[in-house]
Amino acid sequence: MWQNLGEAVEKTVNGHRVNLAEPSPEPPASPETPQVNQPFPEKKIVKRLRQNYADVQELRTQKLSHAAIGRKLGMHPATVRKFSHARSVDDLIAKTEQRAHIVDAYTGHLHRRWNEGERNATQLFREIVEFGYKGGELAVQRYLRRYREGRGHAPQTGPKPPTVREVTSWIMRHPERLNADMATTLKQILSRDPELNRLAEHVRSFAVMMTELGGGRLEEWIAMVEIDTLPALASFARNLRRDLDAVRNGLTLAYNSGPVEGNNNRVKMLKRQMYGRANLDLLRKRVLFAR
Repeated sequence: MWQNLGEAVEKTVNGHRVNLAEPSPEPPASPETPQVNQPFPEKKIVKRLRQNYADVQELRTQKLSHAAIGRKLGMHPATVRKFSHARSVDDLIAKTEQRAHIVDAYTGHLHRRWNEGERNATQLFREIVEFGYKGGELAVQRYLRRYREGRGHAPQTGPKPPTVREVTSWIMRHPERLNADMATTLKQILSRDPELNRLAEHVRSFAVMMTELGGGRLEEWIAMVEIDTLPALASFARNLRRDLDAVRNGLTLAYNSGPVEGNNNRVKMLKRQMYGRANLDLLRKRVLFAR
């Protein structure tokens, strides 16, 4: 039951992962005065363009073909042709910056929201439009594709938020077994998200009922969870009703099937260890006498 409850808790926390990160201050820009990044040193791609353009032009003066230049510089002939026919390197830089860096003034907001768990490019596009973004949604999708495909990680704009697994384990763990940092972070998360706070309260109630053998309160607990707005936890509670008497007895009586299940696991482990390595007599002795 505790394992199934943990799975329901993890599903709920995953649905609220955007609230796990500590909120960052909103950018000072407004829709009327969008924030623009301060000038940066020349980007690597611009430096590379200048170098490639210079190399291609130098080899062109030696009357080499596009294919020969491509072999020499490790470029595709079409790329060589583009550098060769360009009127100046500034034209190439302008086209590249217009295509690749149209969202540069809004990357801070995109990074923050991505790290908070927002993965919907359309939603992120709508958000930066409110700050004055004039480009299209496709440019936002292209920019985020590197993170979605695992080719990079959005720079952290603040402390790294805890993972869903970590928060789940904190909620499922006895409060006295949390260190000071865990307890403080969990308290902050629960204060930001009322639904996660109610989730933690339900888990604590179930833990007390289970450890104190208070199965008489089971139906009351199920009823409280079912009227709450936590679908995964409500599904767990409804499944308890399918075998209510057995669950109530398990939460009330001091007896359990733990020793039997433990012995079954031990026998299965011995069988796997001995498979194909010994006859039945040796396996029988290990099952009977092994500790």
